[in-house]
Amino acid sequence: MEIPMLPKDYRWLASEPGPRMLVEALKEFGVMEVPGNADNPRILGWQRELQAAGLGRDYGGFYDADAIPWCGLFMAVTAHRANVERRPERNPPKLYLSALAWTAFGKAIPKSAAALGDVLVFKRSGGGHVGLYVGHDTSAFHVLGGNQSDRVTISRLSKQRLVAVRRPAYLARPVNVRPIVLGSSGSLSVNEA
Repeated sequence: MEIPMLPKDYRWLASEPGPRMLVEALKEFGVMEVPGNADNPRILGWQRELQAAGLGRDYGGFYDADAIPWCGLFMAVTAHRANVERRPERNPPKLYLSALAWTAFGKAIPKSAAALGDVLVFKRSGGGHVGLYVGHDTSAFHVLGGNQSDRVTISRLSKQRLVAVRRPAYLARPVNVRPIVLGSSGSLSVNEA
C-alpha cells in the first residue's frame, strides 16, 4: 500500500500486512480538519458510516462539526472497518467519542507489553486521547491517531500519560503484532484536542 505522506521514519508501516485496524487507519493518514467554521465532509462522513451500521445511535446529530474532538470517532470507524466478521466483541465501545471509553475495548494488555496495532488510551488536560501503537522509544509511544494536530498522523505521547493498552479480540493474532523500538526524534505531543 502506498501512503505518500507517511514520514520517512514510518514508511515501513506501509508494508505491514496487519493488524487490520492499523491497515484501515493508514488509509486515512493525512485527513485533517478544515480550518475555521467549515468542516471536512470526510470526518463527518465517518459518523454517518457508523450510524448506518447501527453504531453510535446515542450520538444522533451530536457529532456535526470536526471541531468536536474526534480521536474516538477515528478509532471507531477504524475498528468498524477492520471488523469484517462483524463480531460484537470487536465493535467500538458504545460511547466511542469519549477517548477514555476505549479502556473497555478488546482485551487488557500490560502497559509494558504494548505491540503493533494495540489501542492506547491516554489522559490529557480536560479528558483523554486514543490511538494505535506503532512503536515506542525510551520516553514515549509513537501513536497513529486522529485529531493529533487536527489531522490523522503519528505523534509521540509520553509514556507517563498512558492509562490503558487494549488489544483487539483477534480470531487469530496477526504474526506481526510485536513491540517495536523506534528512535526518539521529534517533540512530545502535550494536548491532542
